[in-house]
Amino acid sequence: MDDHDDYAFEPIPGLPERLPKGETLLWQGSPEWGPLAVAAFHVRKVAVYFALLLAWDLTSASPADASLSDMLTHSAWLVGVAAGAIAILCLLAFLYARGTIYTLTTRRIVIRSGLALPITLNLPLSLIGAASVKKAKDGRGSIALKVVKPNRVAWLVLWPNVRPWSFSNPQPMLRCLKDAGTVVPMLAAALEAEAGVAASRAQVRVPVAETDRLPMPAGASVAA
Repeated sequence: MDDHDDYAFEPIPGLPERLPKGETLLWQGSPEWGPLAVAAFHVRKVAVYFALLLAWDLTSASPADASLSDMLTHSAWLVGVAAGAIAILCLLAFLYARGTIYTLTTRRIVIRSGLALPITLNLPLSLIGAASVKKAKDGRGSIALKVVKPNRVAWLVLWPNVRPWSFSNPQPMLRCLKDAGTVVPMLAAALEAEAGVAASRAQVRVPVAETDRLPMPAGASVAA
């Protein structure tokens, strides 16, 4: 994992250096800020919380004979706080989505992200032990990548590009992709090719992967 002070020095957006000979760029993408705001910044939950708080404030803190306009005036400060909090979370989601680039090559997955302290995670395909895909009907979705032990990534450093609640074994995650349905087969093909290379080096036979699973190196698995 590397730190970078300025994205302007990237020879290719999302990559800290040019790809070495023999490695090919397959795909690049970024999270959608709207779904990211809901999934990672919990905007919907915050909105529900403030709605309940506002309802409680309107019914309990206002006099029984107060008019609706008086009640709204009394709770105006709470509406302002709620709007400000939601706006800040949406802005953070927008900035994180704009500053994040996921890259898939024939050899690795690269996650470049961060605001004040940009970081780049280079994850070789050979270190991916499993991949789980959470996909919606419209093709949008997220792909979580389980790292082969004893290798490990830092959950807090990689957030929000990490699977929620995976503290003991942090899993890098390509979150809120618009074209997840397109990325999955490309990732499967890249992993299958990497598995073939690894098997060739070890001079062992690689079993045929099941049709509903992403082929993984070293006998890894995937769940949808």
